Amino acid sequence: MSAILKYKWQYIMIMPAVVLLLLFSYVPMAGIQVAFKDFHIGYTIWNSPWTGFENFAFLQDSQFWLVVKNTVYIALLKFVFGFPAPIILALMINEVSHGGYKRFVQSVSYLPHFFSWIVVAYILQSLLTLDNGLVNQLIVSLGGDPVFFLGSTEWFRPMIVASGLWKEVGWNTILYLAAITSIDPQLYEAAKVEGAGRLAQIRHITFPGILPTISIVLILSMPSLIAVGMDQIYPLMNPANQPVADVLDTYILRSGLQQGYFGSATAVGLLSSVISLLLVLSTNQISRRINGEGLW
Repeated sequence: MSAILKYKWQYIMIMPAVVLLLLFSYVPMAGIQVAFKDFHIGYTIWNSPWTGFENFAFLQDSQFWLVVKNTVYIALLKFVFGFPAPIILALMINEVSHGGYKRFVQSVSYLPHFFSWIVVAYILQSLLTLDNGLVNQLIVSLGGDPVFFLGSTEWFRPMIVASGLWKEVGWNTILYLAAITSIDPQLYEAAKVEGAGRLAQIRHITFPGILPTISIVLILSMPSLIAVGMDQIYPLMNPANQPVADVLDTYILRSGLQQGYFGSATAVGLLSSVISLLLVLSTNQISRRINGEGLW
């Protein structure tokens, strides 16, 4: 009690954040029981009849496993290209000696982050549409045939990965640039005295200096392997590319809100949340074993 009185102003300052966390992160967890109930409009989550594991029948649905395959495929592509990209960009920006050009590059790379995915989808449609899209006009002017990018099962995944990189790679460099600024400059001076070049300094000083930050970002990015971003995919999904565009988030949206299978949709969401939790726990443990850094 004495400790609470001693730090009462600190507790008062964090209290709004704690209340918001409880209201929006923990109280809604009561809805998990819908995954085990026959819930319909007109009932509440409390008086709906229990059904056991009947809502998990989707595990026997071939369409569900196709959705899982699409989710894993897109998630791996976004992780392989999206995770190292901001690290590389941060290292490159850090090597720019001209202050004005450095700030210009940072500002330009940050800007797309502030566009909503709806705006990005309109930009992509304007550029890639079959009739008068800028990209297809360029292809035709070079003697090629127009490509139906927005309805192609071959181009959808590269389009998702590329647009995700363009929008977020600059913003994601902020943490790494902040970590680089915390590295002791005397280490670079000592390396120069020893004759180390730029690449050697990056390899032996800069990269090890930001490795703890990389580990934490890696752990926090694990849930995105399951939640690949409905706000990015849904505006670009159409019947032509749905065989490769349908992911867990869009499957939940379609099953729950459009078809009214609330129990089944909640069960899918619960399963994906459990998998995300296991990924975070395992990645944290692996990170602690490799370099001694983790969230806990």
